[in-house]
Amino acid sequence: MKNLYNLDDQELISLYLNGNSFAFDCLLTRHRDKVFTCIQLLVRDSNLSEDLFQDVFIKVIQTLRAGRYNEEGKFLPWVLRIARNICMDHFRKEKNIPLVKLAEDYDVIGQFSCQELFVEERMVKNESHALIRELIDQLPEDQREVIILRHFANLSFKEIAKLTNCNINTALGRMRYGLLNLRKKHNEMEAA
Repeated sequence: MKNLYNLDDQELISLYLNGNSFAFDCLLTRHRDKVFTCIQLLVRDSNLSEDLFQDVFIKVIQTLRAGRYNEEGKFLPWVLRIARNICMDHFRKEKNIPLVKLAEDYDVIGQFSCQELFVEERMVKNESHALIRELIDQLPEDQREVIILRHFANLSFKEIAKLTNCNINTALGRMRYGLLNLRKKHNEMEAA
């Protein structure tokens, strides 16, 4: 039998449904970072993100076991849609409006190593990332969400459209206007 990590998502799901719990471990390992990052960017709270992450995969397991999964070949977008819905449900219960912001304690932008950079370069990099986070925070929620899902979760526009319940042209438009707004806000900051 092939190494489980070499199998595609659909094969792993079939194995899991036939009693192989290691197959689900492979799925979880494969998609953990993207799902957690998406949740983290939506809720901006590490402890809450961990709780919601567990809720997402409990829901995934329940749905798979109940035989209600029918998104063949689209496991990650399906899980991200569940994650988004669970986050939105949490905010509805808390009667809060979620703001999609980059968390101060989780630097998505700066995940590559800075060890080789000189002190001055690190300072410039940190200032740039702070500026980007600040500018993204100022965007309307729908534009902010599309930019985060595209650039930080690496989703396609088709996946973003499905996840945010809009058509692909709307997702593309939100990205376009979000980038235009970022450029405009950056130019305003430069001029000031």
